[in-house]
Amino acid sequence: MRTLFHLWLHPFSRKVRMALSEKGLEFDLRVEKIWERRTEFLAMNPAGDVPVLIEPDGTTLAHSQVICEYLDEVYPDVNLIGRDSVQKAETRRLVSWFDGKFNREVTDNIVGEKLMKRVLKLGEPHGPSVRAGHANIHYHLDYIGFLTEKREWLAGEQFSLADISAASHLSAIDYIGDVPWEEHEVARRWYDKVCARKSFQPLLDDRIPGFSPVSDLQDVGT
Repeated sequence: MRTLFHLWLHPFSRKVRMALSEKGLEFDLRVEKIWERRTEFLAMNPAGDVPVLIEPDGTTLAHSQVICEYLDEVYPDVNLIGRDSVQKAETRRLVSWFDGKFNREVTDNIVGEKLMKRVLKLGEPHGPSVRAGHANIHYHLDYIGFLTEKREWLAGEQFSLADISAASHLSAIDYIGDVPWEEHEVARRWYDKVCARKSFQPLLDDRIPGFSPVSDLQDVGT
């Protein structure tokens, strides 16, 4: 059986989970507590991070974009990157935007500070970082709105890895109720469409042990 090593609420793990589900590929999920630095896990991925995918034939792959590119080449029936060079370039540009720029400016500052620090017992959230994340998210939601006013999906008329990447990050932030959807109606309509997809549904059931979503999570660090 195909196995995906992941971590709760981890956007890059969520990205691979959605890609696998969109392609109709069955897989087992295993939580990997990367801070424990298990010898067996480090042997699979010396970088020590998730996601890591093990294929049924034993092929081991690490890093979300490497995994997703592999999946699109090996299981091409459901295309998530694009069928021509221009479409592929736009999808990859937006994946880089959300996995890089959005992650640095928003996800790390909000989820990393408000939630993961508590999970890992690394101290109190850094207030200025949280506030920066709250300020930065508006710019990115505006950009999502700008793109989807002109297109059906972020990278064009086809649902793609760009939508998966963006939704993976936003879903982690939404878990703690920190996405200002009421101020970004166009982005919200796009997100609702992603949430309605079968591949997204399992993400809604995720729970971090001891940390319930939104209403039960203490508002800290603001």
